[in-house]
Amino acid sequence: MSDLKKYITDRKKKDKEFANGFDEGYEQFKIGIVLRQARESAGLTQEDLANRLKTKKTAISRIENHAEDIKLSTLDRVAKALGKRLQVRIA
Repeated sequence: MSDLKKYITDRKKKDKEFANGFDEGYEQFKIGIVLRQARESAGLTQEDLANRLKTKKTAISRIENHAEDIKLSTLDRVAKALGKRLQVRIA
């Protein structure tokens, strides 16, 4: 286990507020990463995707880097623009 993973694990055990905030932040970060990977897999730049969605490149960057408050309808539009289908799972 890396030093960082060990630190995070230990800190989560000691600090419930940190643990809750970390997990929530990680999930939001992961959404942005998934969207970026899907865009890149489709061979599109942020500009290309923005054009398909009739928006600006900065909006795509914001979605990929700060997906903490993204609407499902926006996720669905992005998925369709990438030729994909949105699936939501509660685990």
